[in-house]
Amino acid sequence: QVQLVESGGGLVQPGGSLRLSCAASGNIFSINDMGWYRQTPGKERESVATITSGGSTTYADSVKGRFTISRENAQNTVYLQMNSLKPDDTAVYYCNAYIRKPPSTWIVWQYWGQGTQVTVSS
Repeated sequence: QVQLVESGGGLVQPGGSLRLSCAASGNIFSINDMGWYRQTPGKERESVATITSGGSTTYADSVKGRFTISRENAQNTVYLQMNSLKPDDTAVYYCNAYIRKPPSTWIVWQYWGQGTQVTVSS
């Protein structure tokens, strides 16, 4: 079994910072892309940032220059550093990972974390 466990959400004032972490554990052979998504009530889940196993990154236009995604491959962990937070960043943030598991390592499985609430408010 594979689990993604997120941490680091909370309440922060506008202009503040938070760092989200997501650790993958379990029966893992390797991890391909990892990423962060967010969702607010009544809206579809949207991509915030993604990172490949080689370290290439993509960002939503709304967070470019403010958020930074990174990962530690040896720890199967992905991070999201969020700076200059705005009320519009308020959402539940979900970690996502594409994982290969033994013994069927040719199959790529998609996993989601349970979500962590980020609230930006004064």
